[in-house]
Amino acid sequence: MKADAEAIYIVDDDPAVRDALSVLFNMEGYVVETFSDGDAFIRSASRAVPACVMLDVHMPGRSGIEILKALNAENYPAPIFIISGQGDIPMAVEAIRNGAFDFIEKPFSAETVLERVKESIALARKRQEAGDTQSFPGSDALTRRELEVLKEITDGASNKEVGRSLGISPRTVEVHRARIMEKLGARNAADLVRIVLGHSASG
Repeated sequence: MKADAEAIYIVDDDPAVRDALSVLFNMEGYVVETFSDGDAFIRSASRAVPACVMLDVHMPGRSGIEILKALNAENYPAPIFIISGQGDIPMAVEAIRNGAFDFIEKPFSAETVLERVKESIALARKRQEAGDTQSFPGSDALTRRELEVLKEITDGASNKEVGRSLGISPRTVEVHRARIMEKLGARNAADLVRIVLGHSASG
């Protein structure tokens, strides 16, 4: 499935949010499709891949987390942003673990949303063109996003720098970092570097 470079899917049961985001992206020249529930979105998303998805975490029927699982979001070609309220941070973290690209907290500013969506689309395009994969003991256990974060960490970047480079929040980097260390059995950043660059993990 090839991603449609200009389409953005908005999945939210709140018409006001759908309208506000539609106007914002339309003004920037994107084609926008909106969905009020997860099932309609999943049917569309399995037929055509948009450039980016904005997905509400709380909806009647399937939640944002369930939709991510149904889509196998960790391997979905387009970045998926979870829209969450301030009280939903634990759920947003869970969404990252299930393949969401990042989360955007309500209330959000138009400039922030646009900037982050554009960054994520550019990054996805660059990644498709590069198509490079890292190989080291345990690499097949990591998702594409975790491999990207790991590369930045082993290059010496801080959480903030990794976030800036990959267009995600430092908090999201922390979630990935914890998962990577858990999967690779690393105790600290130095351990990670040894595993990746030394290719000498001792089981």
